[in-house]
Amino acid sequence: MKKKKKINKSGPKKLPGKYRQLLDFFRGNPRKSYNYKQITHQLGLTSNEQKDDVIKILQVMEKEEIIEAIDRGKYRYIPDYSLFTGIVEFTQRGAAFVLVDELDEDIYISKSLTGMALNGDTVTVELIRQKKGSRLEGKIIEVVDRARTQFVGTVQRMKKFAFVIPDNSRIHVDFFVSMEDMNKAKDGDKVLVDLIDWPLSTPNPYGRVAKILGKAGEHNTEMHAIVAEFGFKTEFEQNVLDDAEGFPDKISKEEIQKRKDLRDTLTITIDPVDAKDFDDAISYKKLENGNHEIGVHIADVSHYVRPNSALDDEAFDRATSVYLVDRTIPMLPERISNHLCSLKPNVDRLAFAVIFELNNNADIVNYWVGKTVIHSDRRFSYEEAQEVIEGKSKELKTEIQQLNTLAHKLRNQRYKNGAISFESDEFRFVLDDQGKPIEVIKKVRVDAHKMIEDYMLLANKTIAKHVYTKIKKVLPYRVHDSPNIEKMAFFIQTAKKFGYLIDTKSNESISATINNMVEKSEGKVEANILHPLAIRSMEKAVYTTKDTYHFGLNFSYYTHFTSPIRRYPDLIVHRLLFDYLNNKSAPKVDDIEKACKHSSQMEQKATQAERASSKYKQIEYLSEYVGEVFDGVISGVTEWGIFVELKDNHCEGMVRISDMKGDFYEFYEKDLSVVGRRTGKRLTFGDDVKIRIKKTNMNKRTADFSLILR
Repeated sequence: MKKKKKINKSGPKKLPGKYRQLLDFFRGNPRKSYNYKQITHQLGLTSNEQKDDVIKILQVMEKEEIIEAIDRGKYRYIPDYSLFTGIVEFTQRGAAFVLVDELDEDIYISKSLTGMALNGDTVTVELIRQKKGSRLEGKIIEVVDRARTQFVGTVQRMKKFAFVIPDNSRIHVDFFVSMEDMNKAKDGDKVLVDLIDWPLSTPNPYGRVAKILGKAGEHNTEMHAIVAEFGFKTEFEQNVLDDAEGFPDKISKEEIQKRKDLRDTLTITIDPVDAKDFDDAISYKKLENGNHEIGVHIADVSHYVRPNSALDDEAFDRATSVYLVDRTIPMLPERISNHLCSLKPNVDRLAFAVIFELNNNADIVNYWVGKTVIHSDRRFSYEEAQEVIEGKSKELKTEIQQLNTLAHKLRNQRYKNGAISFESDEFRFVLDDQGKPIEVIKKVRVDAHKMIEDYMLLANKTIAKHVYTKIKKVLPYRVHDSPNIEKMAFFIQTAKKFGYLIDTKSNESISATINNMVEKSEGKVEANILHPLAIRSMEKAVYTTKDTYHFGLNFSYYTHFTSPIRRYPDLIVHRLLFDYLNNKSAPKVDDIEKACKHSSQMEQKATQAERASSKYKQIEYLSEYVGEVFDGVISGVTEWGIFVELKDNHCEGMVRISDMKGDFYEFYEKDLSVVGRRTGKRLTFGDDVKIRIKKTNMNKRTADFSLILR
């Protein structure tokens, strides 16, 4: 390896600005080559003098070995010894990738070159020069910022010291803990450990036990561990609770006079049977002209949670409510979410509403946006509302069936316009008094669920379009980018295996062919394989001020307006919308964008925690069936084994290649299959298999299966 050469980053004294411009251009496109004409065109340098400057700078940069000529007059960035800053993401095997904003490609880091980085850290990475056509590789040389300094793990105690083995498989090192830092923790305890040091001379970071969560493997311990692992707060500080208690129960006459009074208009809520808060309501009135007035009323959280209050600071930090299998970690205290902002029946409540006039084709004739006061006449569960829709109950039959008829038309319009209609099966656990799963039940989505969803989507879409096209001021939008075809490759390949062709020529053709797959696979075993796989292969939806397009819904304008009790961006939307309706100026875009980014990050953490709690309950449930045989379908194939999803309950486990009997099986990456060397038997994604549950590991949240060959 040649000696690192110091690069003059400022460039020639006469041309420092253009030098930096070219340097940034090449660093942002490290794998591509350009001639001076392509560079001047992309940078907008059109004059002859500017073009001459570019040629001179290219010569200087080549001499300084910042770029290299790979063809006559064509240059490419030399990545040797170049430093970048990014976020490191580890694989379960200890290697990592560094995600750098300026680069189109992630930097691969081998296990031996990850240094003292831990998953999620911001790091400085030094690129290692690669041959043409190979991936970018690098070496982590510095940890700029720790993503976290507390970790959850299980104590493994020795005579004179102990290790804490992290729960997170992407934390690839154990923490060394001296006896004086054990804080009375015992062998087998699940603990929260602080990272206190990582000397250069040691392979393991030093830790100190901060909190004992309980014995590993026990229900409450493991659920507390999941909460601690993701850093969620479970209690509210007293000043936050005091803030929530400061509002009166009764709504003043002055406040009512400021709002559209719809207390005499029929209003209902439809929610899960065990719901504790009701943050949306639907009002209905048949108009004299034959049209329908339908109001989507959302709890007016912004009336109570004021900017810069203790309540607001806490809501911003949490950004979202978190729904684990057996508990909810709310964004707001119970006084707000379950009382003042819960649209309970037979009491007056404050709301923010979009009131639509729809004709019989469900076209919007007119709409009004503003604050209301409502009085819910009836609280329906989804099951009760469905009975009305199906004609089994006559309570408010005319109104609810009319709402459902219009909702069907809204839904059909949405799908006709290119929205994707995923309807994959979902399951929930039935828990006993101790929180132990005793049954897995399929969630059934009926018209009552879809009806409420249709009106919420209509409200979100209308608010976004209203602000974007009429008010033209900043708003947090909910954006879902167009698919990355490379990321969709595995899904497309798997869909083809089942006989479904995904046309990637345009967004419209992708949506149309996915919807065709959804429709034709309904009720078939591959539906539960392909639908989640399609969702995972798409871009993640995020909050941002920068764009409005939502690919999955095929909406040009979309925001989140309908759940300010549990989502902070919705609360921002309510505040901004009210200010705009009252001709107040818009805030700084950067401030709203920062809130969007934070909310997106917290949403992803919440999703990960919810999956972790579900996975734990799966393993806890399967632990009662060790030794029993189940039918399953292969849901994943890796070099070390196949994942199998059980048909009865959708719990998942792994059959390790090393445990496959009767043949020597080899992994084939190209078609993601394992093949027996002697028999030629091929096992791949989507194949039906029969397995026996071999063992479960509650700490690692894994289940091992053995394959029963037919």
